[in-house]
Amino acid sequence: MPADRPVQPIRLHTTPRSGHGHRVKLFLTLLDLPFETIELNMRAGDNRRPEYLQLNPFGQVPTIEDGDTVLFDSNAILVYLAKRYGDPSWLPDDALGAAAVQRWLSLAAGQIAYGPCAARLVTVFGAPLDLETAQKIAVKLFDVLDAELAGKRFAAGDNVTIADIAAYTYIAHAPEGGISLEPYPNLRGWLSRIEALPRFIAMPATKAGLLAG
Repeated sequence: MPADRPVQPIRLHTTPRSGHGHRVKLFLTLLDLPFETIELNMRAGDNRRPEYLQLNPFGQVPTIEDGDTVLFDSNAILVYLAKRYGDPSWLPDDALGAAAVQRWLSLAAGQIAYGPCAARLVTVFGAPLDLETAQKIAVKLFDVLDAELAGKRFAAGDNVTIADIAAYTYIAHAPEGGISLEPYPNLRGWLSRIEALPRFIAMPATKAGLLAG
């Protein structure tokens, strides 16, 4: 059975505009767990300081400290939190349910990362990536997901799972990377259902891409 509550507040190291960090912050909030946010200034090199590299040798965000447990990689953190503190519905134990969630976690680390996430990295942070390629990946992905979500409430079925949390942020913020969500009614409906969850928190929008001007 999951533990009831952390012994002390979970420490979340992240930045305000990190979609990967928002995944974790959103899930911590949905689970109503006590946590404190330690904001890193990436431009100032906070993520390259020796004390942070001891926590996360890749120098990336997010990282959590839950007592003596230190974890990085946003999807791995979601799995940990679901198993440690969440209701079993967040990460099903049955074979098909677990596989359905894992497929979306793979999408989060694959097409979502190389599509809407990468496009936003270019427009918001000036990353040296191919914007056109990222946008094409996103459009192809959204075409598939919009069809798949027809008649479904959430990514892995009728109940919200960590699959939805892993996929939500970069899809919701795709317009910042110049990718419109208007052609995708099922995708937008799915986003709205996540946003209607109790204790939902949004990541601040950035005036970039389609939101610029």
